[in-house]
Amino acid sequence: MTLVTKFYIAILFFLPSLACAQKSEVGNWFIYFGNQKINDKWNWHNEIQYRNFNSVGDIEQLLLRTGVGYNLTNNNNNILLGYGFIHSEPYISGTNIKKNINEHRIYQQFLTKHSINRVNIAHRYRIEERFIEDDFIVRLRYFLSLNVPINKKEMTKNAIYLSAYNEIFLNAKKPVFDRNRLYGGVGFVINKNFRVETAIMTQIFENKNRPQFQLVLFNNLPFKNNQL
Repeated sequence: MTLVTKFYIAILFFLPSLACAQKSEVGNWFIYFGNQKINDKWNWHNEIQYRNFNSVGDIEQLLLRTGVGYNLTNNNNNILLGYGFIHSEPYISGTNIKKNINEHRIYQQFLTKHSINRVNIAHRYRIEERFIEDDFIVRLRYFLSLNVPINKKEMTKNAIYLSAYNEIFLNAKKPVFDRNRLYGGVGFVINKNFRVETAIMTQIFENKNRPQFQLVLFNNLPFKNNQL
């Protein structure tokens, strides 16, 4: 049995326990991240997030995000300009009734990466201009992530790794604190272009602490065949 088979079997054993917890406070996010290399300098970011209040079916939010980035140095120090569309279905407080909210978002970010021994570290700084129906909000975000391979020295094919991040969100106007996300999980490198992660993320906002199960697919398949 290969490592990737064992990894997927572990996920399949974990998912049924979430499916039985329809009325729990644990949400479930299915996430796809694409980062397609156009050439040595340019890249295209594409992203889909399907977020549920429960294990699946009770939609909380659908997020579609894209952007074009440029590396200031070789495969690093990336600046990016992007756009996001976010459809949310929050519950009206104290009821089982939902409302629909659509948001258009423009964002700019800077991503830099480095490593210390086996620890791969990334810092992301993002500014968002959020157009939420009749409201406009500017939000600042700082993201710090760590990926540490377990069975190999580097994040290469068949590597199992630990993944963690913390991200803080701050508004440009009061209330300044928006939310904080703390994430921990395990991932598997399928090959140099694909990897998967499963994790628990806890999100603190509006004086609430809400856990989320996450299943994430990363796709770094480049546009040009000679880069495969």
